[in-house]
Amino acid sequence: MAMLYMPTSFPDAQLKAWFKPGATREKEQATFVLAQLHILDTTKEDDGTISHSLSRGFKRSLRHALEGSGKDGSFGVSATKEESRGERRVSLEFLDEYARAQWETILFYMVGGAAGVDVKSDIGAGTKKLLHAGDLVRTFHGQPRITKEGFTFVLQETNAQVWNLLIVYLKMVNDLGMNETDVLSFLFMLGSLELGQAYSTSTLSPTQLHMLDDLSAMGIVYRSSKDAKVFYPTRLATTLTSESGGLNTSGDASSSSSSTANQGFIIIETNYRLYAYTNSLIQIAIISLFCKLQHRFPNLISGKLTKESVHKAVSQGITSQQIISYLTTYAHPQMQKNKTFIPPTVMDQIRLWEYEGERVETKPGYLMREFATQAEYLDVMKYAEQCGVLEWKNDEKRIFFVSHVEQVSAYLKGKKGPR
Repeated sequence: MAMLYMPTSFPDAQLKAWFKPGATREKEQATFVLAQLHILDTTKEDDGTISHSLSRGFKRSLRHALEGSGKDGSFGVSATKEESRGERRVSLEFLDEYARAQWETILFYMVGGAAGVDVKSDIGAGTKKLLHAGDLVRTFHGQPRITKEGFTFVLQETNAQVWNLLIVYLKMVNDLGMNETDVLSFLFMLGSLELGQAYSTSTLSPTQLHMLDDLSAMGIVYRSSKDAKVFYPTRLATTLTSESGGLNTSGDASSSSSSTANQGFIIIETNYRLYAYTNSLIQIAIISLFCKLQHRFPNLISGKLTKESVHKAVSQGITSQQIISYLTTYAHPQMQKNKTFIPPTVMDQIRLWEYEGERVETKPGYLMREFATQAEYLDVMKYAEQCGVLEWKNDEKRIFFVSHVEQVSAYLKGKKGPR
């Protein structure tokens, strides 16, 4: 914001003053990400000094947004009385219930199959394709099975889940024959809309009209029919660009549906017996992924962690750390009084059961080698470490492994300079 109306570029020396001493890694990471997003332009002068400026297109668009200039409709167009005629008047309670029902159907589709539940709920072919494209679920013998990434997904708060699914959606727009610019502008527009307000579809492009159908299936917007001239953003949409946790679902760690759900509901004994005070079908399905359920009452289920149940979870791609993280997140207040929420013997045994399978975890990345001198190797390796992409190194052989190579490549090109 400080750079938005600057007539000249901003010297790097002054930018460093905005960061605390020792925060070089954070500065490099921030400027690199902004450059990748085409928000920040960095130039190097002949005398070696570096300066920064906002990208011309981003600066122009942000000024339009703040000043209310530029194209009309960037923040949605309210529906007229004629467009709203014949439409039922919806309340905030209806929108919340609609969004919650749609989103919980998606979560139950993910965990129900692996939990041994016959998943008959139809979430739509488009949403199923998204879940498979993001490798959140895989199909085995005609039933969806949650993956390691999917288990991480269901443990996140709802707002993070929505964004993760939308990112997969963005990656698929070319395959769907949709315009990327229209998709992005519509998503950011949704984050600026008012909850409960009816908005017109008359200003939307063909791509955005297609998006309405997809987002309606996810509960992000409500539209009474495909031919309706108005749509309503739900709480899942209006919190996209805010720090709010968004809509609370029964599968959300931040759910406020009850005080017990907010504080935790799982008790584990040292004999591996588990008691969960919940009536949420999603939570019961998640627990059954790694626990052998034995009894179920109106507001309580009981079961036991066994070698077979943990092996079953591991075979489906769920790690011991994810199981422990879930149990810790939802630990009952009585368990939280202990130094470690989960008994150490239980945590150790879960890890040992996983190790028995001799699983090997792979991580994609890039091996950097063939450095001319030790000094060059150390310089580039330390830069990768500052950027937070260094995964492994061997100083003796002058090689190291990074999770992302873009920053390191840009740094090497900058050192070589123009030829």
